[in-house]
Amino acid sequence: MNDFTLVSGSKNYSSWSMRAGLMLAWTGVPFEEIVIHLDQPDTRQRILEHSPAGKVPILKTGDVTVWDSLAISETLAERFPGMGLWPVDAAARAHARAVSSEVHAGFAALRQEMPLDVRAEGRTVPITDAVSADIGRIQDIWIDCRERFGGAGDGGLLFGEFTIADAMFAPVVSRFRTYGVEVNSPARAYMDAVWNLSIVRTWHDAAMAEDYISNVYEIG
Repeated sequence: MNDFTLVSGSKNYSSWSMRAGLMLAWTGVPFEEIVIHLDQPDTRQRILEHSPAGKVPILKTGDVTVWDSLAISETLAERFPGMGLWPVDAAARAHARAVSSEVHAGFAALRQEMPLDVRAEGRTVPITDAVSADIGRIQDIWIDCRERFGGAGDGGLLFGEFTIADAMFAPVVSRFRTYGVEVNSPARAYMDAVWNLSIVRTWHDAAMAEDYISNVYEIG
């Protein structure tokens, strides 16, 4: 029996579940996964069986239940201190927490107008001013992190090696790919680095294999 269980939404649509799933996969610990498809009549009731918040993702380990992706990230960082989920350097770690919190709380226009849909690569939507502002800020974050903390000769991620910050931005990378968002060269290099991670490829393949379709997310 696995000590960890992740309750997640549909892999193709649930950006928050993707974040938690990547973090947990990075630790290498075996875990059970319960996938609850979104936007079904019984979706909320099924989630409530695992958490009073009624939202995914949910991490369960022993008698501990943790909901919200940032809370899950902190729990995993504590449980697996050797996995580098936060940068070792104090300044880099503080910065990683700040940008992770920013993507967790912000970019509402991007989330609303470009919902995660891994299978829909090639879809286009109008780029509103609000979405354009989000896209610009995200690129600024990526470039700033890479220039200040990425280091030379590394894997091309925000803080050199994979951290929670990369997990938090991975669904944004997927959105940019789905909707063909034009980005500058440094941002494109970062997107490629994220997309080439084995844990991201595994999530992508599972999302592609899902046969569930939600009309809420299938826009355009």
